[in-house]
Amino acid sequence: MWKGRFSKTTADLLQQYGESVSYDWRLYPHDIAGSIAHARAQLNAGLLTQDEFEQIENGLRQIEAEITEGTFEFSIELEDIHMNIESALTERIGAAGAKLHTARSRNDQVATDTRLYCRASIDTLRELISDLQRSLVNQAETHAQTIVPGYTHLQRGQPVTIGHHLLAYVEMLARDKERLSDARKRVNQCPLGSGALAGSTINLDRAAIAQELGFESITHNSMDAISDRDYIAELLFSFSLIGAHLSRLSEDLILWCSSEFGFITLSDAHTTGSSLMPQKKNPDICELTRGKTGRLYGNLMSILTALKGLPLTYNRDLQEDKEPLFDSIDTLTLALKINTEMIEAMEINTQECLNAASDPLLLATDLADWLVKNGVAFRSAHELVGKAVAASLREGVPLDQLDLTTIDPVFTSEASSIFSLQKALEARTNTGAPSFKNVKEEADRWTQLLQE
Repeated sequence: MWKGRFSKTTADLLQQYGESVSYDWRLYPHDIAGSIAHARAQLNAGLLTQDEFEQIENGLRQIEAEITEGTFEFSIELEDIHMNIESALTERIGAAGAKLHTARSRNDQVATDTRLYCRASIDTLRELISDLQRSLVNQAETHAQTIVPGYTHLQRGQPVTIGHHLLAYVEMLARDKERLSDARKRVNQCPLGSGALAGSTINLDRAAIAQELGFESITHNSMDAISDRDYIAELLFSFSLIGAHLSRLSEDLILWCSSEFGFITLSDAHTTGSSLMPQKKNPDICELTRGKTGRLYGNLMSILTALKGLPLTYNRDLQEDKEPLFDSIDTLTLALKINTEMIEAMEINTQECLNAASDPLLLATDLADWLVKNGVAFRSAHELVGKAVAASLREGVPLDQLDLTTIDPVFTSEASSIFSLQKALEARTNTGAPSFKNVKEEADRWTQLLQE
């Protein structure tokens, strides 16, 4: 493609070092869509005849079908998907194919294809996140009244329900979808027509091209349009945060399915065994998800590092944007799918949850609140209950069986009424709190939202 300037063929090692078709081939449907829109603009500008345009469109559709079917032969000598397609087209239809690259560069072509790919990936990932949310909501609705300890510092804190706990992840995933939707606005700008860096003296209708490709707008600075990879960095950050949320969920499930907790049982289909220990049932999906989150973080750092010292406009370093992007999308796609399956199939062991939640120390804060309602300042109430807890532990008597009047006369016989998990949760009626009624209403609300 640059043989006019060079007298020697490209070294074999450079071809291997510089090729990208081994991974950017996946851009092919977007490259073909962009080329057809570009050719249509050439037709409207009088640069192509109707017959030439039809030859180009039909030839590109044939190549697209062959790539989809797996019969197209790629060549690393042509470096990337863009030149592989253009070369095959010109070989098949002749002169008309050689006209296709008029008024565009691989720079704006690559930028357009990548944006189209990112846009499609965002739409797919948002739906996959919705699927995971649905699986969590279904479990939350079923277990809106399954009481379990809530933890801080991995120490038992206060009673909540399994439903409330799982809905916390639904909220996290909702923010993830919002971030992707917001990023989509910045992705959905068409750079085609920006050329190598300074546009072209052959002016095509950029707005018409953008409209055909479904872009909301066109870019307004050719140099920025060519060198911009902010949208990839932004997406990789969003993907990393999704990974963080999946990893936190994984850690909860790893703990919950351990013998020490026993709150859940994962399906045999979503666990593995040991090559040595016949009794083992390992939560591999959770552990792999936790591990692959580091991979998502690494891909983000890779693109940020590649961008940090680049002068305007295009530099070959930017070729390093695609492998991290593709890898993160592939990793996240599979993680969302398999976690959705696992959540749908897991069983909640309600009795084990209740056993853990029956520790009366979980209601120590409720006891302090009872004192406050009876006129004791909170700091004093906190100290008195702390003394009661210390006495309970020292004497080996559960807090709900301790004679609290020996701690302070302010504790009356009515204080023991707070030691009811049912009442404790029913009293938590404020918005966002885990009363049974609130959890059920939140599960219903999310069910409705996810149907929309």
